[in-house]
This record gives sequence, structure tokens and C-alpha cells, in this order.
Amino acid sequence: MRRILLTTALTLFSSIAGADDTALLLGTERYEVLGRLPGAADLTGAAAGLTALGFTVTALPNGRADTMATALASFMASEPGTAADRIIVALSGRFVTDGGRTWYLSAEAAAPGLFTLGPTALSVESLLQILGRAPGRAVLLLGVDAGQTTVFDPWLHEGIGRLTAPQGVSILRGTPADVAAFMTNDMAVPHGDLAKLVAANGNLTVQGFLPPGMVFLPATATAATTTEAPVITLPVTPVSTAETALWEGATALDTVPAYRDYLRRYPMGRFAGQAETAIAAILAEPNRADRLAEEGLALTRNQRRNIQQNLSLLDFNPRGIDGIFGPGTRGAITNWQQENGFTQTSYLTYEQINRIEAQAARRSAQIEAAAEQQRRQQERLDRAYWDETGASGDEAGYRAYLQRFPDGLFAEDAADQLTLIEDTKRREAEAEDRAAWDRTRAADRIQGYQTYLRAFPNGVFKAEAQARIAALTQAQTDQGANADAAALERALGLNALTARLVEVRLDQLGLNPGQVDGRFDNATRRALRRYQRERDLPVSGYLNEPTVVRLLADTLQAQ
Repeated sequence: MRRILLTTALTLFSSIAGADDTALLLGTERYEVLGRLPGAADLTGAAAGLTALGFTVTALPNGRADTMATALASFMASEPGTAADRIIVALSGRFVTDGGRTWYLSAEAAAPGLFTLGPTALSVESLLQILGRAPGRAVLLLGVDAGQTTVFDPWLHEGIGRLTAPQGVSILRGTPADVAAFMTNDMAVPHGDLAKLVAANGNLTVQGFLPPGMVFLPATATAATTTEAPVITLPVTPVSTAETALWEGATALDTVPAYRDYLRRYPMGRFAGQAETAIAAILAEPNRADRLAEEGLALTRNQRRNIQQNLSLLDFNPRGIDGIFGPGTRGAITNWQQENGFTQTSYLTYEQINRIEAQAARRSAQIEAAAEQQRRQQERLDRAYWDETGASGDEAGYRAYLQRFPDGLFAEDAADQLTLIEDTKRREAEAEDRAAWDRTRAADRIQGYQTYLRAFPNGVFKAEAQARIAALTQAQTDQGANADAAALERALGLNALTARLVEVRLDQLGLNPGQVDGRFDNATRRALRRYQRERDLPVSGYLNEPTVVRLLADTLQAQ
């Protein structure tokens, strides 16, 4: 495109017509990829002042390759460089250089390379050739941010290179704000001495031709002249039905090409700013296509919960199973994608969802198989220990068994037998011993049992007192942990139906949770501890997220 533009310019020079003062103002603030450059488009506001001085002005803010080409064609149609005209070219925005050549970047320019500049860059040297056809009557103003020094490849970096001013051409350079202010205020002075104006401004650097007393600017044009020399911009028309329809179509598609098509048709349209913002947001969003693809799956809340549950089973913690894909779930998905060789987008495809489900089913089966093996091993140990202790039918054996297997297969039998033994002892005990024991047992405190043992060191209930002291001491130790576990269970917010499902599943597994009524009693707690122990889960007897996930998975598998 640059070659075409230059050829067109030189061809137009070959047919000289009447003289005319012309100006080309290009200012780009909103870069889609390279970021905003505040104030760079402000210089286009100088168009009105230049028009009042009789200039034919072509002004374009935030131009892309196609609209910039249209603006250049409009500028060249006024045949700049003929016998008596003045030419002003002002560029403000981002520039790149290889040191010897310089290019001005259009709004959609991505990170350029020396051999990949393409039509999104305009050669400053080409514009200087045009300006060189009007020696003593041509000015180039460049608004550039000196702080922009990005290196794009080993041969190309941001900024302006070594410009060679053609004979009789003035090059003025400053920040985008300084150039805009100079053009809006100083350049609008009729019959102004350009050299004095630049010197008085103090914010611009000068290169090339600018002798003292150079009266560059014309006197104020007459009303008729101003009418005959309007600002030539890309069409600004009232919002039409066609524009509204095109904009609505662009927002419905919500793609960069759709917004660019709108801007190509209506570069100064009512929705141009919104289109620029939308393009920048789309280009700045990583993995946007993947997000849209996942949204296209229209996953329900339950489907999302199932995905979170499956990720949790696979040890990718989604930080909650609520059907909401927040940062925790996105992080879990990203980690799963990394481990399984997928691009780490944090968004799921249908294929990935199926794979997660298959892996979770396999993992669930593995866990259940391991749990069954653990249960059988535990049962063998339980039975063997019972045979060596409780099966003998004495108090010591029962107590030894319960100490080793408080939730064991024979725990209830052992407890029942100890109750019978205690009743028998109570009947046989002397009245004083029995009365003291009954009072102590009713209070059920460590200090009371210790007092009983001191009063009756060989009392009938000595073993029971020692056992209760040990049990209560352990209960005090476990109290804090149980409180924390109970708080975690309450935080789950389980309803009565879910509680019944838990009890049903525990009963199906033969863990004897007691009556299935949605209320967790001691039998339910014992069954939960057995379940947790068999699956290497934290043993508390209370529900927590890992236990619920495991139970729900077991329930689904059992159906």
C-alpha cells in the first residue's frame, strides 16, 4: 500500500492545476494492540483554525490502514505542491524506525517487524518527498512520545529515526500534547511568522528550513474563501438506519472484523468510540475464543457442579462445588489442562469435559477398590483382635477391644456386655461402694472418678472409673477438633434430603448408621468415622467437602 500511495502522489504531481493551501492531519490515540497514546488525536482539532486561514484540510483521528488510505487520497486530490500553495502535514501517534527510515503506524498495527510492516504503516520519507515539491512552503509536524522505546525486533524499534529534511522543508517535533497545542493556537495566527511562533513556544525542536522572518501562514481568509475551502474529512453523517443496523450487527457478532467493518464504513460515526473500545478489549482478552466456545456449550449449573466434583476427585481443588466457575475452578481447570497436555486456557471444551468425566469415573472406581481392600483388611484385623480379646467374654477383653477398635465390628456388642457387667457389679457391690459409684457415674466428671478411686482403691467399679477417666480425657482433647469439624459440616448447609442420602449410602455400605431419618446421631457419627477411615479421609465423624464429594460419587456410581 505504501508503494501505491507514493506512486499515486507522484502521478498527481505531474498534472499541476491551480494553487491551494492544503493540510493533512493524522492523529492516532487508540491503538488496538499497542495501547493508548493519550492526546495523540487532539491535533485534528486544529482543522477549524487552518480552514479559517483558507487551507483545504484532510483530518483523520484514529485511522486504520483503509481509512488512512482514503484520507491520503483526499489529501492528494487537492494536488499539494503546485506553484503557489502551502503544505502542512501533521502526524501524531506511534512511529517505528530502523534507524534510517521511519514509519507512522495506523490504529490496528500490531507489533511490527522490519519485513512485516504491511499496509498498517505509512512511510514518513514518502511524505517528505511530497513536501519537498514545495520548498519554503512546506511544514512537517511530528507528535511523538519520547518515552515510547519498545524494541520490536533486532532491526526495528519505536520512535523516529534520522530524518533528512528536503531543501526548503521545515520539520517540527514535540510531544503529542505540545504539537496539538501549537497547531490549535499558534498555527491559527493569521500572517504569523513561523520562526517566531516556534521560538516563542519553546516546546518544539526544529530541523531543516526555518529562516528568521519566515511568514508562512496566510492572512485570514474571507468568508467566501472559507466556504470554498472546507475541512475535508472522512464523511461525518447523522446516525442513519443503515449505521444503526451495521452497529447492531457488529455488537451481535462481537468480533474484531465486525467492529472494523463498522469503522471502515463510519470512521467518524456515532459508535466509533465504542467500536474502538470493544476492539481493544477483545484483543487484550487472553483466550477469548476459548471463553466463547465454552459459553457456547451452555452448561447448566448442575453440569458445572459435576465438573467441579470430578476435578476434586482428581485432586484439582476447585475451592467449592457450587456450579460457579470462579478463580478457584479456573485454576483447577488450568492445572488439569497442563497435566493432560492441553493448552492452558482455563476454559473447557466438550472433549475435555468428557475426558475429565472419564478420568473421574476411573479414579472413583480405583478409590472404591482401594476402600474395599482397606475394609477387608481392617475387618480381618478387627476380627483377629476380637478373637484375642472380647471373644474371651471377660471385662478386660472387652475394654482392650474397645480401646483398639472403638468403632469396630463388635464395638456395640462389647459395650453392651460391659453394661451388663457393670450392672452385675452394681448389684454385688456393697451399699456404700455402689452409692458412691452411682453418684460419681451420674456426675460423670474426671475429678469425681478420681475421688472415687481414692476412696475405693479396690472398689468394684475401679476399672469402669479408670476407663471413664481415659474416655473423658480423650474427649477433652478431641473437643476442639470436633468443634471445628462440626463447624465445617454446618458450613456445607446440607438439607434434610441430602442428610438422608448420606445415611442411605452409609447403610448400603454396611456401616450401620442407625435409623435413616436425616438426623445424625452417635450411630451415624460412628458410621461416618468408619467410612472416612476406610478411604484415608480425615477421620472426624462429621461431613466435610472431601467426604461429601466421595459419598456423592459413590452414590452416583451405585445407581
